[in-house]
Amino acid sequence: MKDIEIEIQARIERSSILRDFLEKEAKFVSENHQIDQYFTPAHENFVSVKPIEEWVRIRDENSVYTINYKKWHYENGIGQYADEYETEVKDKDAANKIFTAIDMKPLIVVDKTRRKYMYQDYEVAFDEVVGLGSFVEIEYKGENGEDHKKITQDMISFLKTHDCGKVELNNGGYPMLLLFPEDAHYIEVE
Repeated sequence: MKDIEIEIQARIERSSILRDFLEKEAKFVSENHQIDQYFTPAHENFVSVKPIEEWVRIRDENSVYTINYKKWHYENGIGQYADEYETEVKDKDAANKIFTAIDMKPLIVVDKTRRKYMYQDYEVAFDEVVGLGSFVEIEYKGENGEDHKKITQDMISFLKTHDCGKVELNNGGYPMLLLFPEDAHYIEVE
């Protein structure tokens, strides 16, 4: 599963039952403040495609810095999985200078607080995103991720099982919602 990410990001109607369940049954991992700076190459505007398929970002998570590239693969309009490459960097300012030198243009900053739990093969995160509100993100951390469609459906079922009410998948990520609120693309799941 190296370099492949399977996750869903959703607005949910009710989070209290899921939060209570995770407090009792899951392992608390961390609560962190994340500031993500997103970029696009000048020669290929990532945000010209909707939903956006590619992202490059520099993350500051409690003064630990990473660079990340992600390319989403969609089926029936739903992001099923992404190719993801990430590495830690020692100097965020130097990374920004490198991006500027190779003509990467800054797009947007996403500022969020994330509270993470591990439950079986899922990393479940409650995100409070400045300017957007509350979301839950579930990322598959298991070993066998070949059937990404089934894993995605199982994650949605996990939310439904824990009485989250209405579940709307965010199909473009927080940067998309902040950059193009008029194009906010949520998919309600039954």
